[in-house]
Amino acid sequence: MRSLRKVLPSESECPYTIRVVSDILESNGSSSMATVCAGTLALMDAGVKIVRPVSGIAMGLIMDKKGRFAVLSDILGDEDHLGDMDFKVTGTSKGICACQMDLKVQGLSFDIMLKALNQAKEGRMHILGEMMKTISEPREDYKPHAPRIEKLIIAKEFIGAVIGPGGKVIQEMQRETNTTISIEEVNNEGIIEIASSDKSGIEAAKARIRAIVAIPEIGEVYEGKVKNIMDFGAFVEFMPGKDGLLHISEITWDRLDTMKGVFNEGDKVKVKLIDIDKKTGKYRLSLKVLLPKPDNAPADAGRPQRRQPTA
Repeated sequence: MRSLRKVLPSESECPYTIRVVSDILESNGSSSMATVCAGTLALMDAGVKIVRPVSGIAMGLIMDKKGRFAVLSDILGDEDHLGDMDFKVTGTSKGICACQMDLKVQGLSFDIMLKALNQAKEGRMHILGEMMKTISEPREDYKPHAPRIEKLIIAKEFIGAVIGPGGKVIQEMQRETNTTISIEEVNNEGIIEIASSDKSGIEAAKARIRAIVAIPEIGEVYEGKVKNIMDFGAFVEFMPGKDGLLHISEITWDRLDTMKGVFNEGDKVKVKLIDIDKKTGKYRLSLKVLLPKPDNAPADAGRPQRRQPTA
């Protein structure tokens, strides 16, 4: 735990509780070092963005009464039991993450420690190289079946809009996207967490939340839905909770006398926001500006006029 915790991503990058389970099939010098190496591989395979992979090795020591010694790398069970030292070292390519030492002698000289650390580094680097042959970096994404939690931060004034009256908006969002959404105010910000085992559901929930908190921008094109049809045009919901007027003169380059048969309520229509009234805050939309303008289009194209009787 001490070795792997050093390289875990921040809570904002990985807002999960992580459980690493190590099943040891045989034990030689150190099952904990096998756990560090296998745990690193498991985290990367799971898509956890660790800073760098970690490897570990158990070092041993055999020393006689005359002070002669031999430092052992990757000790066996007997060498662990009968030897004079069990020195575990873990680390990345940049340095040591953790170490643990058990001694059966009165002390170690500086020369022994220096040799043990240098030998451990060589061993760690060799093991790390072998690990990298299997997987060299964390996978781009979590496993498809992994439960997911993603976080959004919004301005606190939008918290009410996301929740909706009586929780109507957030409950509908959870039901339709098959997600669990929590929201709270922290340090004058709205912190939203979206949880689901379905990535597409999380993406759908994020898109709906972003649409709620988005600020309409003049010149942007939106996919809207026709809400009401009037004699003078149609009201189109181009963002969640935001309706704009698509005037009859802004529908087509051709002249329209009536709205009859032009749209049905619920129709999807692509519109461009062309103006926001500074006094009322009302939105003006246009469809015709997204259409090619005919060469012979008159200056008043789109404006309603009386149709001339035909013979």
